[in-house]
Amino acid sequence: MSFWDEEWVPQTGCHSISRYWAVLEFKEFSRFIGLNCKNYRSLSYLVFIFLSIGPEMDGEPLLQFNGPEDVLQPLLSASNSSSLKEALAIVIKASRTTVGRAELALRNILPTVLKLVEFLHHTPNREYLMQALKLLRNLCAGEVANQNAFLEQNGIEVLLAVLRSVAVLSNPDFGVICMGLQVLANVSLAGEKHQQAIWLKFFPNEFSVLASVRSLETSDPLCMILYTFCDGRPRLAAELCRDSGLPIVAGIIRTVVSVGFGEDWFKLLISILCLEDIHFAPLFFKLCEGSASENSGNTDSGDDLFSSEKAFLLRIISEILNERIEEIRVPSEFAMCILGIFKRSVRVVDFVTRGKYGLPTGSTSVDVMGYSLLILRDICAREGVGDLKRDSLYVVDMLLSHELIDIILSLLCDLEPPAMIRKTLKEGENRGLNLCSSKLCPYKGFRKDMVAVIGNCAYQRKHVQDEIRQKNGILLLLQQCVTDDDNPYLREWGIWSLRNLLEGNAVNQQAVADLELQGSVDMPELARLGLRVEIDQNTRRAKLVNIPGSYSKPDE
Repeated sequence: MSFWDEEWVPQTGCHSISRYWAVLEFKEFSRFIGLNCKNYRSLSYLVFIFLSIGPEMDGEPLLQFNGPEDVLQPLLSASNSSSLKEALAIVIKASRTTVGRAELALRNILPTVLKLVEFLHHTPNREYLMQALKLLRNLCAGEVANQNAFLEQNGIEVLLAVLRSVAVLSNPDFGVICMGLQVLANVSLAGEKHQQAIWLKFFPNEFSVLASVRSLETSDPLCMILYTFCDGRPRLAAELCRDSGLPIVAGIIRTVVSVGFGEDWFKLLISILCLEDIHFAPLFFKLCEGSASENSGNTDSGDDLFSSEKAFLLRIISEILNERIEEIRVPSEFAMCILGIFKRSVRVVDFVTRGKYGLPTGSTSVDVMGYSLLILRDICAREGVGDLKRDSLYVVDMLLSHELIDIILSLLCDLEPPAMIRKTLKEGENRGLNLCSSKLCPYKGFRKDMVAVIGNCAYQRKHVQDEIRQKNGILLLLQQCVTDDDNPYLREWGIWSLRNLLEGNAVNQQAVADLELQGSVDMPELARLGLRVEIDQNTRRAKLVNIPGSYSKPDE
């Protein structure tokens, strides 16, 4: 019976190596080993294991280490070292370069590392496991031979066992999970064959467990893996957004709400699922409703319809769309869903408290309304060229046909006037302004965002220009061309919107000129628009003419 036979090695309740060391002097220990080992080579491996692993495993049971020559000798040879710690450090350093990874691939070192990972994950020594996983990650970084060897040597099953054992703990080992996911991420970059192999083993249950781990360092690589799988593969994206896959994405969103995200993989994943495909609605409604309480505590108004996760998802989508406004082809299904959410949120928000802050406010319903409004603003701002332009026009026309302008004008009309107008107008000189409105801006910038939507919709759309005039919206927009502490950039957006309302529309221009002659608007307001009123010498009617200088679209 050799030293490595299972019968010799204690399994439970055994002495630790450190206890052997404390009880036996080295001379006696050597004599004891000599009785159980047939050659000095076996003795040297025992001493190697003792010196390399034993001290760090103080107090833990001695575990079986099968096939030491297969696992240790290639690492010792590749690193020209005499200890596991030194060998790992040297090989990890070499694996950081393309040349180093290629040389290690020629030595076929990856199967050895996989065996080492498989052994170490059964021990309490996390330091060596982390080093072995780091080496495995580096080896699979862009080196096709190692990526293929990982697949051929059942590396996915090895990693699955490691991740499963640490992710389900009450106190998960975030470092090991992160490193294991980084290994899978590097392997997945090898192509569809490798991705499919990982997907079959991890989807959906294992991914669901990993998505529930509340850690920034584990969430980023998981998002990278899922984005890599879904990019250019609509079938996997659809599978991820069906009943079995939605808990994975929902779990990731809840994790990001809790701990944030470091890299852009989360945004890329959300973009490909919600903006570049048609999976926003099932994901949005999958997120738990009513999980976050309002600061006001008012659930009677219906505020329990929304959750903080839903508000956060809309916030992220708003950021993505604003950053990539000319790149993304927004699906009409997505646009209509956002309009529906906006309508629903408007019915929920009470508008009785003037917001002191911009978005996010901490009020779930206000945030849902605000971010859905920002998304509508940017959808209506998209121009594009070719097919992208045609698609954009179609989406905006669909929103307009579902009363977008009616809703925004109605809200804007019901709001109290901007602060400057409230302060300057004397009692009884309101000129038709609604000073008794009970609706207040629920967040700083709400009025400006609504004006921006109107301005974007009116841009080169005569039927929208006419609709706004017919709904008495011209004077309403003129009233927004003022500075307002509660709505930064309101004046700039008001000017931009009014110019779009008047451009190429003689009837609207005449309406503004008539308002000026009637004293409904002051000359400085028109001057800020780059316009002035003149009397036509032939018709003797007032008309608007351009003055030198023009205004461009506000850029926040």
